[in-house]
Amino acid sequence: MSEIENKVVIITGASSGVGEATARRLGASGAKLMLAARREDRLKDLVAAIEKTGGTVAYRVTDVADRAQVQALADATLETYGRIDVLVNNAGLMPMSPLDQIKVDEWDQIIDVNLKGVLYGIAAVLPTMRQQKSGHVINLSSVGGHKVFPGAVVYCSTKYAVRAISEGLRLESNGEIRSTIISPGAVATEGLLRQSNRQIRSTNISPGAVATELTNTTHDDMTSWVSQVYSVAIDADAIARAIAYAIDQPGDVDVNEIIIRPTREEV
Repeated sequence: MSEIENKVVIITGASSGVGEATARRLGASGAKLMLAARREDRLKDLVAAIEKTGGTVAYRVTDVADRAQVQALADATLETYGRIDVLVNNAGLMPMSPLDQIKVDEWDQIIDVNLKGVLYGIAAVLPTMRQQKSGHVINLSSVGGHKVFPGAVVYCSTKYAVRAISEGLRLESNGEIRSTIISPGAVATEGLLRQSNRQIRSTNISPGAVATELTNTTHDDMTSWVSQVYSVAIDADAIARAIAYAIDQPGDVDVNEIIIRPTREEV
């Protein structure tokens, strides 16, 4: 039996692109899905398509920049399915413009969705996963989380941060924190301060150019560069397959990082 079958999976940003492709692939593999996005009409269409093929799926309209809505999403998942096995933190924005255009409101929006949205998702599911003594958080970073591109500085900054969060979650969920006590007699003793839950997995996935709606918010002065980079874009299902691969590993295997680029991508 597939490791994906019957797992309860939350997917944010599920109304299009990588989120939609992941929902379709995991639904076909027997996962129990809770889909989240802001566009309810898209979610309804996707739910109907997955149910038509025999999948188990529900949805909740969610803006990941609103912590209360993200918590409500996790609560609804527990109410519907009784557990949370996987969170796919996929929702993201990629408006691109040089820093000297001083688009501060846009910077705030990028940080709210790409960074705080990821943290809100983790905050909403982590207590349940610790109680279950199992779980898997999959964060969508970017090749922009490995290399900074001119005109995408704030976007890249959030994706670098997502990588750091993914690695930090791995360390805190799978390592040990020890304390050293120096006694009055100058004898150092080391004791286990906290034994972390060793069954929560953390995966960071960094896509390159993928054919999605992510580039729709690019400003005019960046259009030419983006069009060149994305001329070789791969299908969103390539990323969905990577997500499915990470979930499908046995519980003692944690796929920590995957970078996926088009073969012909130069950046």
